[in-house]
Amino acid sequence: MNYNKVDLSFQSCDKEYEESSVVLFSAPLDTTTSYRPGTRFAGNAIRVESIGIEWYSPYKDMDLKDYKTADIGDLEIPMGDVKTSLDTIYNTSKNILKDHKKVMMIGGEHLVTYPVVKAYHEVYPDLKIIHLDAHTDLRDEFLGMKLSHATVIKRCYDILGDNRIYQFGIRSGYKHEFQFAKDGHTYMEKFSIDTLEKIIDEIKDSPVYITIDLDVLDPSVMPGTGTPEPGGISFKEILHATKLFEKLNHVVGADIVELAPKIDPTDVSTAVAAKLLREMILLLHK
Repeated sequence: MNYNKVDLSFQSCDKEYEESSVVLFSAPLDTTTSYRPGTRFAGNAIRVESIGIEWYSPYKDMDLKDYKTADIGDLEIPMGDVKTSLDTIYNTSKNILKDHKKVMMIGGEHLVTYPVVKAYHEVYPDLKIIHLDAHTDLRDEFLGMKLSHATVIKRCYDILGDNRIYQFGIRSGYKHEFQFAKDGHTYMEKFSIDTLEKIIDEIKDSPVYITIDLDVLDPSVMPGTGTPEPGGISFKEILHATKLFEKLNHVVGADIVELAPKIDPTDVSTAVAAKLLREMILLLHK
């Protein structure tokens, strides 16, 4: 599959598709957002903000320009058509995996994770998910919709089943969602990521997909998101998590979702997302 380079790429992620081992794209789906919209603008806002982010990561002692990453830009998805949008994300991910490359996706609302996980599960039947978020996302439906950013992890669960999804930082959701996790269907650490290292040690030899909803961060760090929840983790804690992820032997793909850049006129939220994206791209290369 051939994808054209975009005029504005994230940082130095401007390599040709054929030569790259990691492929970055943004999925500007913003249709089922339940509170403050704007996630469809995240991809290009992060690309612009990356001009102010160094290529070199002192946390990983790695430099983005030393690795071959292709940025294929925003996917073209029809506004308001959830099914066609999800099909486009799924087919793009499937093509990237067919070409033996890794997906690094920028959301968009969190529902965009579902079609990527669907594509990954076809390649890795024993796939596991690490999920950092303020919200459970385990509702079977929301406002009558089975496909929603509030149901995305439940849809992933429907594919993967028990003992495959590990949730951290969770502090908001319906009571029955917390009970669903408590009944053993997912692993859930409420409020923090203190047990992340223990879980990583347990699943380190499995293929792992990492999905990070930026509202896992406290709103004092990340105000530019559609559903902010006080009581979140700090940026230092999420950087620590990216270091812990290095202990995983098979990080096969990742996403960062739910940045709504226009909500934060200071652009600090976008800068936070850009710096975290750098760390996650380097993780996929490492």
